[in-house]
Amino acid sequence: MKWESKHIPNPNVQLYGESDIDIAYRFSKTAFTEFGSFIKAIVLFGGAARRKTDRTDIDILIIVDDISISISDEMVAAYRLICEKIVLDTNSKLHITTLKLTNFWEYCRNGDPIVINILRDGIALLDTGFFEPMQGLLMRGRIRPSQESIWAYYSRAPMALNNSKWHLSQATLDLYWAVIDSAHAVLMSYGHIPPTPEHVGDMLDEKLVSQKLLERKYVDIMRNFYSISKKILRREIGDIEPLAYRRYLADAEDFVEAMSRLLKIRVGDAPFRSKSEPAPRVDHNFVPSAKVHSAPKVQSK
Repeated sequence: MKWESKHIPNPNVQLYGESDIDIAYRFSKTAFTEFGSFIKAIVLFGGAARRKTDRTDIDILIIVDDISISISDEMVAAYRLICEKIVLDTNSKLHITTLKLTNFWEYCRNGDPIVINILRDGIALLDTGFFEPMQGLLMRGRIRPSQESIWAYYSRAPMALNNSKWHLSQATLDLYWAVIDSAHAVLMSYGHIPPTPEHVGDMLDEKLVSQKLLERKYVDIMRNFYSISKKILRREIGDIEPLAYRRYLADAEDFVEAMSRLLKIRVGDAPFRSKSEPAPRVDHNFVPSAKVHSAPKVQSK
């Protein structure tokens, strides 16, 4: 009697465009040629599955075996460089994320929402025999979050709320520095030695407002930001309310724009700075390894 087994096709193939799948497979083939058994799985996932028209990334997850192989810093550095080169040679739309096998397993075991979404939408371009079975377990309801992981995730929420309030206070301080730095620049352009922050408003009044070069409201904005910054640093102000921050932002933008106009009169436009090309988007939250079989073929739509 001859043994035969039938592979269950992955329905997620229909979620992705043929062009994205082709690019992902070309990357996968080159990566496998370079790394061989270093890789446990390569998975196509992300926004491409949901056909987001404003998203151009092709997200690739590489899972590497940190159990069978001991990884050195030199290996990690070489892996990074090779990955970035493959991305540059294949397509700049690729966004590569790397995970250790141990981390991936922990995320699955705890029902991590990000990994659950990868299992739900992903296509295994290359699989050593664990990713697709994990997908099957998810579809059968066999991967569920533990009580500990549920509370661990919830515990992040109050901290995130507190962080958001802290960021508003820090953002307000950033607005203060935008105002003070632009004011210093203007005073220097008129040949004045910048005073301490406490006296910038007075100098703006004396040197610019009195000469009808600047409206008095900008002096008031400068003094107000100085007062607010001191109250934040001394903790005399607690949380910055969102509506208050929006007012501060509008005042700061108005102030900086006024300083910009004065600077253009005094010293001309800012010198041009060329923008360098962004580096390939390769995120490595890992350390690598393993035995890899041939990648399954994807049927065209």
